Amino acid sequence: RGHGRSGGGEAGRAKETIRKSGSDSKNKKEKATMQFATKNQMKPKAFVSGGVRAQTLRQARRAQRKAPQLQARQICCAAEAKTAPTYMATYSEKKAVATGLEEYEKVPMNTFTPKKPLEAEIVSVERIVGPEATGETCHIVIKTDGNIPFIEGQSYGIIPPGTKVNNAGKEKPHAPRLYSIASSRYGDSYDGKTTSLCVRRATYWCPEKQAEDPAKKGICSNFLCDAKAGDKVMMTGPVGASMILNEEDPNAVHIMVATGTGIAPYRSYWRRMFLEDTPFKFTGLAWLFMGVANSDATLYDDELNEILENYPDQFRVDYALSREQKNKDGGKMYIQDKMEEYADQLFDLLENGAIMYVCGLKGMMPGINGMLEKVATSKGKDWSEMQKDLKKKGQWHVEVY
Repeated sequence: RGHGRSGGGEAGRAKETIRKSGSDSKNKKEKATMQFATKNQMKPKAFVSGGVRAQTLRQARRAQRKAPQLQARQICCAAEAKTAPTYMATYSEKKAVATGLEEYEKVPMNTFTPKKPLEAEIVSVERIVGPEATGETCHIVIKTDGNIPFIEGQSYGIIPPGTKVNNAGKEKPHAPRLYSIASSRYGDSYDGKTTSLCVRRATYWCPEKQAEDPAKKGICSNFLCDAKAGDKVMMTGPVGASMILNEEDPNAVHIMVATGTGIAPYRSYWRRMFLEDTPFKFTGLAWLFMGVANSDATLYDDELNEILENYPDQFRVDYALSREQKNKDGGKMYIQDKMEEYADQLFDLLENGAIMYVCGLKGMMPGINGMLEKVATSKGKDWSEMQKDLKKKGQWHVEVY
């Protein structure tokens, strides 16, 4: 949803490396720039289901220490100075946060509506992709003064300025476009006074004109990506409960699957898990699968690198780069292909209580379901029934568009 309902595609940032580490923890860590096509395989026995949650988590962590990790190196966009992005945080120690934002009687919902929106203010708009990315994606910080509180995994509506003429010939304001929130409830400044969005600029390429057609561009995404500090923005929401971070078991395994700006809610998760000093003391494992077009299109991987450095036993990242990697059949590497490399491990983790989240383009769902169904069949199990059970237990969360 980072580009609203009308947008689509993959986007990201220009930075990546692979951290190569041996199984001997005494050896010094070597870093080498390598092709993304290099296998980021875990040992086949990495996740062995034994019916004991603690055992599964220990096995996952042991495999994590042995597995090579995709990491980030800062490569600035062509138009940017060589400085860390404004959203960047260091994860070497927990950050103090504002008080009073942990006790909610119920999940905040539709505090502001299209008829009565909140007027907020743009703090910053920063391009976070490299020059060879397949589009432009921006990290946008908005000052809300804490007037539109939310829970990690929810979305906001943004009403673009101007009006449109409906089918009845009547002029009306634009409808809100939904964007998954890319910060925790405390915002990038930890005071609960701001929120962040990850927005891909939606454009339309006209094959006849061999140029972009401005008449068909995404109204809201372009408004946001072109906004300047101090500009006003009308907000609705928050909405959504399907992607709310499950905090019932702090020792759980969280499997996060994203294409493009579908990474937005996971940024809110990992900041809460690893960055902020809150009552949620995360001791489990977070495993991110990220699908974009190329290495210039990866998103937030400087932050991901920070987490990998500081929490190597609790965090893992696997990329699927469709224009740079090949799947086992020699075709483009899509996110479902990358996940298929770990199909048995993922299935075993789900059977042992792991929580899976999927956010991004709906085209990935048939492949993901097909992969898990194949594993289930090989084990003599019915995937459709198992999936229903996972939903009932709060282990299956999907938000695709």
